[in-house]
Amino acid sequence: MPLRFADAAPEAAKFQLTLRHLLDSALTVSGTQQIVYRDQSSYTYRDLAGRIGRLASLLKQAGVQQGDTVAVMDWDSHRYLEAYFAVPMMGAVLLTVNVRLPPPQVAYTLQHSQARVVLVHRDFLPLLEAIRGQLPGIRAVIAIMDGQADSPPAWALGEYEALSAAASADYPFEDFDENALATTFYTTGTTGNPKGVCFSHRQLMLHTLVAMAPFGCGALARGLGHGDVYMPLTPMFHAHAWGMPYIATLLGLKQIYPGRYEPAMICRLRTQHQVTYSHCVPTILQMVLQEAQASGTDLRAWRMTIGGSALTKALCAQARQHGMEVASGYGMSEAAPLVAVARREGNEADEAAIVDAMTVSGVSVPLVSMRIVDEAMRDVAHDGNTRGELVLRAPWLTPCYTGDTEASAALWRGGWLHTQDVATLDAQGRLRIRDRLKDVIKSGGEWIDSIQLEDLVAGAEGVAEVSVVAVPDAQWGERPLAVVVPRAGTVPGLAALNAPVEQAIAQGRITRYARLERFEIVEQLPRTSVGKIDKKALRAHFASGAQAQGAGGTGVSPGAKN
Repeated sequence: MPLRFADAAPEAAKFQLTLRHLLDSALTVSGTQQIVYRDQSSYTYRDLAGRIGRLASLLKQAGVQQGDTVAVMDWDSHRYLEAYFAVPMMGAVLLTVNVRLPPPQVAYTLQHSQARVVLVHRDFLPLLEAIRGQLPGIRAVIAIMDGQADSPPAWALGEYEALSAAASADYPFEDFDENALATTFYTTGTTGNPKGVCFSHRQLMLHTLVAMAPFGCGALARGLGHGDVYMPLTPMFHAHAWGMPYIATLLGLKQIYPGRYEPAMICRLRTQHQVTYSHCVPTILQMVLQEAQASGTDLRAWRMTIGGSALTKALCAQARQHGMEVASGYGMSEAAPLVAVARREGNEADEAAIVDAMTVSGVSVPLVSMRIVDEAMRDVAHDGNTRGELVLRAPWLTPCYTGDTEASAALWRGGWLHTQDVATLDAQGRLRIRDRLKDVIKSGGEWIDSIQLEDLVAGAEGVAEVSVVAVPDAQWGERPLAVVVPRAGTVPGLAALNAPVEQAIAQGRITRYARLERFEIVEQLPRTSVGKIDKKALRAHFASGAQAQGAGGTGVSPGAKN
């Protein structure tokens, strides 16, 4: 007779994939391992377990029940880590508030999520006070004074550390349905209010286990693993800090939390604690490299996964010159966020080949199904050249935009999650994100990938940063405009910016319509709330087509042959 689950003993554990089980092995194996916050505090994993219990007890005293939403407004800290666990473990839903949004949008996310309790760092108390009148659903505010002796405002329930110390560490955490919601956060788009995404305990557990693979990359580009010292450099309000704090805790690693991102503090923590793994957007990597250059910080063997925006070959090469190991990752808020990570095959012939391998968008991690499709949802060729929209399936993708059935239906059209990213796949399964659908430049009937053009111009002499956007053109429909942040003491010209572009045109790697006719010099590029370059703002600012600083000089139409 075949085995049947119906034959299972009544005493057999019915294990639910809930986040509290990430702590089980860590407390057994790594109970004395450290968790550090800046230069202010350090405690062990056993202390972490007690503080998680105290926070849950405090929230219960504040009236939080299963299904309620608890919001956090803080910098990257040990307190945030405690909330990552305590809130979902008690059956509530954790809202990680994007504190960089404009106040009306912060208010909207708190309203829309029906947040009941807010944990708020003293730096954001003025923001919360300004919008408090719009938030009648908030029952309690707990102030995080972060070591300051100042008293919390009168409208707050009290101060985080004092209230937690008075609460019981022995909260009776219990298992419940693994499909219960655990977290929610809001992703910003080009128009309208932010859209809420949500994830269950089961989804986050599967995401954690797969991401721990490590990243399906092997030894030549490994991610986070045993013996590492971990420091996040991605905001913990954004996509669960890419899920890495959950992985670091499951593995029982030493964790370093830098608080507000200050380059000198980041480099000091890296040196003091010998941090081996971090993750960030390209802007933060560039900031770290600049600080290291000024302070003489040794960056060798520091591994970083770079996401959020494309990792250019120029920035990758610069990091590798400092002895760092950097690799691109691809994900999105709706994917919790991991989808793919770059890896080396071990047969790269030279440094240029290594840089190329580490700047592709990556190969899919286990349990991710990806397709490149045309507008009719037909698969395109996996030849590394044929472009289409990337669509996804994985067990941890958000099922909806909360409260927006129309947007949810569009997101999941045809039963696949639509990324709105233009991409290619090659025969080896290597994904390259070519552009966002909204950012592709159509000029003279030819499609120009802004990401590819940015990668080329970023390697030009005198360029520190660059973004390429479409601007209207009466003759060609649209033309590419390069908005350039120059390196200190340099003023790049049009010929220098076009030099790598011309080379790529000659090699057939990019259309001749990509040749630049205009560029702008700026001191800094505008950023979104999660550190990406704000192309929408650039398009709006330069849409008039006014003569640019670097315009003129070629006398050549974009379609002219060499």
